[in-house]
Amino acid sequence: MDAALQRRVQRYGWDKAAGYYEEFWQHQLEPAQSLLLEMADLRPGESVLDIACGTGLVSFRAADAVGEMGSVMGADISDAMVGIARRAAAHRNIRNVDFERMDAEQLSIEDESFDVVLCSLGLMYVPDSGRALTEMFRCVKPGGRLIAAVWGERSNCGWAEIFPIVDRRVASEVCPLFFQLGTGDSIRYRFESAGLTDVVIVRIATTLSYSGPDDACGAAFAGGPVALAYSRFDERVRREAHQEYLASIEPFRSGGGYSIPGEFVVARGFKKKN
Repeated sequence: MDAALQRRVQRYGWDKAAGYYEEFWQHQLEPAQSLLLEMADLRPGESVLDIACGTGLVSFRAADAVGEMGSVMGADISDAMVGIARRAAAHRNIRNVDFERMDAEQLSIEDESFDVVLCSLGLMYVPDSGRALTEMFRCVKPGGRLIAAVWGERSNCGWAEIFPIVDRRVASEVCPLFFQLGTGDSIRYRFESAGLTDVVIVRIATTLSYSGPDDACGAAFAGGPVALAYSRFDERVRREAHQEYLASIEPFRSGGGYSIPGEFVVARGFKKKN
């Protein structure tokens, strides 16, 4: 698919999803974010770049870890996500974090500017994950580290049918290779190709818990990567898509809600000292 088109879909799609993102995903993504931060081992005074920062869920935790003498820059392709993060920082009076709109494949950042670069569940969406990692690597100081989390293998993610369900109704052009990085040693290869060394990979199982059909559909359609395509559906198509998605997750029904299996993969690598 055309890379420029995919970037536009991501930018405006996440603008659509921004207002629903924390409602439907903050709790669900916490295990991946916590593991990423644990593997980052942030220290007081360090400088951190958080790529695909969204509403700042990881950025704010990183800002707390590095303290007043440290700093965090959050970058995201979505204006709406960045706006929410900025307002949250101002409301909470957090002064050691800034947010900017940037494309992960073309970062407006000087070489070797940060001790640590983080990317929590963003690499699946860029047209060229290798190029994005090369950009992140460029921004890391010698001796610094890069940590990224992605979704795992498709077979381990019970919600995966959301993509073909949407694509059957509209050409979404969202993320054709969404599960590729979480499959086998793919992310290790990408890290090492970007120049990172001593790469460590941790894979964890998780459960996405939803209280009922409305909650499950809200997360899948309105608060996630297919939000732009979903916004084009009329009410009839929305009902049909909801029914098909709920049928796909029916095996994971738990009482009145759903307990859907998922998988996260977190990778850490280092930039050699000069």
